[in-house]
Amino acid sequence: MVTKVALLTAGGFAPCLSSAVGGLIERYSAVAPDVEIIAYRYGYQGLLQGDSIAITPEIRAKAGLLHRFGGSPIGNSRVKLTNAADLVKRGLVAEGVDPLQAAADRLTADGVDVLHTIGGDDTNTTAADLAAFLAKNDYALTVVGLPKTIDNDVIPIRQSLGAWTAAEQGARFAQNVVGEHNSGSRMLIVHEVMGRHCGWLTAATARAYRDWLDSQEWLPEIGLSRDAWDVHGVYVPEAAFDLEGEAARLKEVMDTVGSVTLFVSEGAGLDTIVAELERSGEEVARDPFGHVKIDKINPGAWFASKFAEKLGADKVLVQKSGYFARSAAPNEADLALIRSMTDLAVDSALRGEPGVIGHDEEQGDELRAIEFERIKGGKPFDITLDWYGELLAGLGQPAPQPAAAH
Repeated sequence: MVTKVALLTAGGFAPCLSSAVGGLIERYSAVAPDVEIIAYRYGYQGLLQGDSIAITPEIRAKAGLLHRFGGSPIGNSRVKLTNAADLVKRGLVAEGVDPLQAAADRLTADGVDVLHTIGGDDTNTTAADLAAFLAKNDYALTVVGLPKTIDNDVIPIRQSLGAWTAAEQGARFAQNVVGEHNSGSRMLIVHEVMGRHCGWLTAATARAYRDWLDSQEWLPEIGLSRDAWDVHGVYVPEAAFDLEGEAARLKEVMDTVGSVTLFVSEGAGLDTIVAELERSGEEVARDPFGHVKIDKINPGAWFASKFAEKLGADKVLVQKSGYFARSAAPNEADLALIRSMTDLAVDSALRGEPGVIGHDEEQGDELRAIEFERIKGGKPFDITLDWYGELLAGLGQPAPQPAAAH
């Protein structure tokens, strides 16, 4: 019998965290109002520190407010329970203490029966490690996760929470940035979009932006030209990158239109950039999960530097939409997806069924609690999708060819 539930959000932000917390609280309040709920502050950091918020009747009554906001009301952090050295360095566990044991002790002391983790593959696989550890020590804990990643790159989940909103918001961001195209002659604009290994968000953002272009009326006679407001190149990690070929194509665009706008995934060309830095003797900063700290190497600036001279650009502008997009409140499509997933997450927890909630691409897109051992990150964007091919064709960009790494 479930008597106490804990929630936590972890990893980077996505436009679903606040709403998912609200949805879980609302569902428990509707179907199991006697279940006690707490929320650990700042994800696994709060779990290790015993820092939690009690979900009071007052919070339950107004939990619907959380659907209106982005961010996470209970806070996030990037903490990996299996990286003991990092946790010792951060003062979250003492030297020689097993972090999984420390987390288990806290959950035991708090009397938690169900842990809901809202995060990406690292968050949820860490939760699976924790549940397995507890099971070996005869402590029954049901872990039910929700998939949060704006990259939409969790295997085998069809659609991660917040990704649709992130694409919509990235397109909104681009509307103002691309408006800079005639702030100087021969302008090169690089819009860097989040997506370390997966180009879905970059492609979806470009598609959403071009849908906005389709909804506008233009006046080219005075210079209000769709060609100038358009995207002229889209680059994702999964597709091969031909610098010389693209430079030649885009030089013609620059000569004709007077500006060039590129949408670039932050992971596009990442291996090449890292290799260049390491060859030059520079240290490449990495996070506790071993991921390259993309904000430290600036892929957008790298692309801009490679193209600027070849296109004869007089002015270069590099802008990143990530923090604008990832902290947005969810749109209607995501709200509906969040509601369906939080309802099932609670129902699964009450019947003791662990897993990560999502539409299982390997089981007919059924919405279900997917087994933790099948959850993986790094799902590549399918560059053979018809809509992506049509997007590139509309830009005059060659059909994508798979990158060697993929």
